[in-house]
Amino acid sequence: QVQLVESGGGLVQPGGSLRLSCAASGSIFSRFAMGWYRQGPGNQRELVARISQIGSITNYADFVKGRFTISMDNAKNTMYLQMNSLKPEDTAVYYCNTFPVLANWGVGTLVTVSS
Repeated sequence: QVQLVESGGGLVQPGGSLRLSCAASGSIFSRFAMGWYRQGPGNQRELVARISQIGSITNYADFVKGRFTISMDNAKNTMYLQMNSLKPEDTAVYYCNTFPVLANWGVGTLVTVSS
């Protein structure tokens, strides 16, 4: 059973940056497209960004385009989400999973954007 562990969240001021990491057991990144998802207060979980198996194709939700960058390091079995120019509306618990979702959800990592 694949395990996904998110980390890197925290409290940041508007306009700040954070880099999230997703560590996976097994070579999941070479077998599946992956995605970062988030669930804000009172909202449904939504897709933020996705990346193809070998990392050559990326796609972003309109609300993060130009601010967030998804990447992966297959050798380290780790996926990243670089988040710049953060806004209060980016406050959410961020999760990683396959795209489409096939694995169990991890506990996520909380990102709070507030002054």
